[in-house]
Amino acid sequence: MIKFIEINLDELKDKGRDYPWKRPDNCSRCGNYKVWGHGFVESYFDGFKNPLILKRYRCPVCGCVICYRPITYFKRFQSPIQTIKDCISFRLNTGRWPIGLPKSRQGHWLRSLKKRVIAFLGNTWCNLIDAFDYLLKMGQIPVSRTI
Repeated sequence: MIKFIEINLDELKDKGRDYPWKRPDNCSRCGNYKVWGHGFVESYFDGFKNPLILKRYRCPVCGCVICYRPITYFKRFQSPIQTIKDCISFRLNTGRWPIGLPKSRQGHWLRSLKKRVIAFLGNTWCNLIDAFDYLLKMGQIPVSRTI
């Protein structure tokens, strides 16, 4: 289970395992009030050459593993949500991709967004950025490949 929290990635890079993680109050699955530390997992983020270490916890009752993730990122994505949205917006407004990230990755985001808009909202949405925001409000990852 992924728990999204505020994480200062620059501080995390500097402190590593000594970053001040806050233990979850309870297990998100079963509600047990005691969770144990369950080590760390490496995750890659744009702007950092090496992977950063994120804390994990485990519930001794149901076995659920809780992994922390920055709230400004989608699960399984290396780029922040705002960067993804800005890249798509730039492409739609100018017809070009912004410099700095691989064009193939940015193209993947746009194609996935179009596919999800059609699947969840239909063909009536003209403004893809508004559709991006609407899908976010629905609890969806607008640029995920899975439907």
